[in-house]
Amino acid sequence: MKSKNYAAVTLHRPENVDSRDSLTAILRALETVCEDMTVVCPMHPRTRANLDTMGLTEWVSGIENLRIIEPVGYLDFLKLMAESSVVLTDSGGIQEETTILGVPCLTLRENTERPVTLTEGTNRLAGCTTEGIVKAYRAVRNDPPPSGRIPELWDGRAAERIVATLLRVDGKSNRKRAHAHEAVAPAKAR
Repeated sequence: MKSKNYAAVTLHRPENVDSRDSLTAILRALETVCEDMTVVCPMHPRTRANLDTMGLTEWVSGIENLRIIEPVGYLDFLKLMAESSVVLTDSGGIQEETTILGVPCLTLRENTERPVTLTEGTNRLAGCTTEGIVKAYRAVRNDPPPSGRIPELWDGRAAERIVATLLRVDGKSNRKRAHAHEAVAPAKAR
């Protein structure tokens, strides 16, 4: 596949894949995206099982330009995301990763626990309806979010800040213990 010429999709949240109505609405939206570009979907086992149980496998396998693949490892998935023109997902972590990668992300949920990806990142809430997802997809294709907007403190230096904080806290604790010991020691010596 040519870089930046496909969409990557992940679906696994129970509210999206355990209900036939929800899953069908998302799949109809993906069908519309497939009219514009190839869609690559590393299929989560839960989603695959539900497609079978709900009798949707034959329909999905017939959607032109939809490539269902086996789940891929983390580094392969990072490459898949980095080279896609848009990512559609219900995963919170992927919202963060697309922000770092500068790739537009459509979150297939009504809300997110990662609001900074909306205000400073490349993420947009698309919702879970066919109409909402298609509208968000067309909007991001016509007006992609600017890349390079990495949220404050997302600089890869979290471990250094944590260690510095722990050393400060530990240093204060040691000083308090020393002062407490000094206050008690003279009384014992008398």
